[in-house]
Amino acid sequence: MISPEQQRADVLSRLSQAVNLLEESMDFRLAAGAPANIGYAIRGARDNTGVASVSGGLLVQDTRVRAAGSCGFSADGEMARVVLSAMKFDPEMRCAATIRYAARIQDVLEDMFLECCTVDRNRQAPGVSTMDWGIASCCRDGVPEAVIDPGAAPEKAAIHLFGETPGDVAGNIIMLSNRIIRIEL
Repeated sequence: MISPEQQRADVLSRLSQAVNLLEESMDFRLAAGAPANIGYAIRGARDNTGVASVSGGLLVQDTRVRAAGSCGFSADGEMARVVLSAMKFDPEMRCAATIRYAARIQDVLEDMFLECCTVDRNRQAPGVSTMDWGIASCCRDGVPEAVIDPGAAPEKAAIHLFGETPGDVAGNIIMLSNRIIRIEL
């Protein structure tokens, strides 16, 4: 059994490696105008202190994706909520990324044969956090690889990608990036 310190160090190391891959290969349009980020949780995480993410998220700088800060625990409360919401349904789905929403991106994700679920805002219960409810509404039969949230307003729209490891999630983002090179978003 690994110690809690070793587990936290491993989470940060794997997350940092994935961020490096995204900085090298992610299409900048997937982060443009969106609160893009990636997060990874320790096993059994229950709150944001157990979820690491990029401080300040993933930003666009000169048509390149760049980490705004370093990877750390409790760095992004919203990203932590995305990861923790999925973990309630499948404790092995410890990694998530948030990217920009566009209908064309959704089409490409479906063409990649990723399991996608679209949030139906007409079914939302009043008084419940939209993001938590949206992810939960798509995870009843297991966590899909992508939760599409077209948002009540364009600035609230997002796509959340899920996987067991940062390598899984970064791999899907890179495949998506390679498929949208010639597509106008």
